[in-house]
Amino acid sequence: MAKILSGKEVAAALQKDLLERVELLKGKNIQPTLAIVRVGEKDSDIAYERGATKKMSTLGIAVRNVILPADVAEDTLIGAIEELNQDQSVHGVLLFRPLPEHLNYDRVCNSLVAEKDVDAMTTINSGLVYDGSADGFPPCTAQAVMEILDYYNIEVKSARVALVGWGAVVGKPLSVLLLNRFATLTVCHIFTKDVSTPCKNAEIVISAAGKANLVGEQHLAPGQVVIDVGINADPKDPSKIVGDVDFAYAEDLVDAITPVPGGVGSVTTSVLAKHVIMAAEKAGE
Repeated sequence: MAKILSGKEVAAALQKDLLERVELLKGKNIQPTLAIVRVGEKDSDIAYERGATKKMSTLGIAVRNVILPADVAEDTLIGAIEELNQDQSVHGVLLFRPLPEHLNYDRVCNSLVAEKDVDAMTTINSGLVYDGSADGFPPCTAQAVMEILDYYNIEVKSARVALVGWGAVVGKPLSVLLLNRFATLTVCHIFTKDVSTPCKNAEIVISAAGKANLVGEQHLAPGQVVIDVGINADPKDPSKIVGDVDFAYAEDLVDAITPVPGGVGSVTTSVLAKHVIMAAEKAGE
């Protein structure tokens, strides 16, 4: 039976450190503040906003919500972001993505100043992450994976890692974080002809493809660590959430696995809070 890599346990460990850092900031009359910019009324965005707001509240981080209609003009959205750029009381800005199709993604995202980009939206911040600079803020979900690996002392250096998923939000940046830690990495995507072989041969399998039960018997082997980033509706019961990995099969085979829910997603908002605190600390230097 696999060890369960609980994201909630990782988040609890992070929280102790973050609470102490928030108190130090408040002692300097700095109130760490996150602005959440939401375009439209998508259920997934609203749910994440609710969870993020709750997490910030437990840590003493203030939240400012900027809600705009789905048909917002591009210049109006950019104007709202530029106001947050100028507001010295705001330390981090989170913009929900993807944006409606009528908006120019690159233009909107790069209107945010890099020092407030706590989820790697801007080209500048992405470049800093690529270079392994401590000044860059990696995307929160990708960083959450690394936090879990570190908390459970799972060695990345030299490890054979198979990463299933090439997306801009998780897969690509996570591949950079893993390479910066000297993992021996294979990235599999929709055009990979043989996904099963690199997965079977890996010591660590990470799936961020966004497809329910994609990773199963043909991909897994005894002794592996499996990190499941996927959050999908269960094909058998859409009211339930499942990951990319066939958990029922994997749990009896591999050494360790993250659950869904209760795994990577449980750490993501804690990483967001950590980035806001880091931004506030840098602003107060």
